[in-house]
Amino acid sequence: MKLGVTSWKITYERDDMNLGRQAQIAENLGFDSFWLPENHFSGPLAIPSPLMILAGVAAVTNRLKLGSTSYLLPIRHPILAAEEVAVLDNLSNGRVILGIGRGFQGEMFKAFEIQTSEKRKIFKKNLDLMISAWRGKPISKLEDKDIFLSPLPVQKPHPPIWIAAFGPLALKQAGNLGLPYLASPVETFNSLKENLSEYKKHLVKRDHELSTKTPLMRTIFISEHKETCNKVKASLAKENASRFRTEEASIDSWAIVGSRSYVLDEMNKYVDDLGIDYFIARGRIPRISDEDQVRSHEALIKLFS
Repeated sequence: MKLGVTSWKITYERDDMNLGRQAQIAENLGFDSFWLPENHFSGPLAIPSPLMILAGVAAVTNRLKLGSTSYLLPIRHPILAAEEVAVLDNLSNGRVILGIGRGFQGEMFKAFEIQTSEKRKIFKKNLDLMISAWRGKPISKLEDKDIFLSPLPVQKPHPPIWIAAFGPLALKQAGNLGLPYLASPVETFNSLKENLSEYKKHLVKRDHELSTKTPLMRTIFISEHKETCNKVKASLAKENASRFRTEEASIDSWAIVGSRSYVLDEMNKYVDDLGIDYFIARGRIPRISDEDQVRSHEALIKLFS
């Protein structure tokens, strides 16, 4: 079992808990990876360029893998995106895990002048071009001379690629590509079970390229104090998580909050029933202090050490 963690606070200020410092804490605690999402036009919490931030994280960490939960391909030129990923992989000496996505924000597609009906087609085309470039195949010609991507990634032929997917069409596309599927962190246990089953129906084995990794991002919070756990659940209840699903759901159906023994039992259920082998602990719980969040992460690491 491997454990990753997302940032638990978004700030661009040079304070004591900036993103680089959070990554250092995660590395010192023993997490395998540190993850950032991508989102646009959401005020001070926006992360429009996760790879740029992860380059800063690479400079202050040594072994921590650097993950993007949803690097959005439809809004980027594929060659420029391939270059950016390769540069980060070189800066970090091969520590990138590239989580890619299509995006769902209507205002983002409008701003970038992308037709939402075309996003899956553009996603697939861009990904194919990026992989071809990473494999060292020509990306263009100039006066009969081949042009190649430079630098190439440290990891060969490219960093691990995981696909953020939500909905049957996205699940089918992820399976057809033969790449690990990263679910929305607020899907219920039953929805995850159904979606993993649907994804596996379409899963295509592509020789050695197929990763058997089954990752999952989940809000995980550990405390032996019931009042603290209730505070966390109350805070999560105020999130607008319902926009990611159609059915009403209790906090316990999509988050794991409780004592060490409770959290361990719940995580083992995901392992035994769904085959999860890589957990990413989701942070950014509103109104929870940095100290409580770090204590929870420390307790999580100790569960599996």
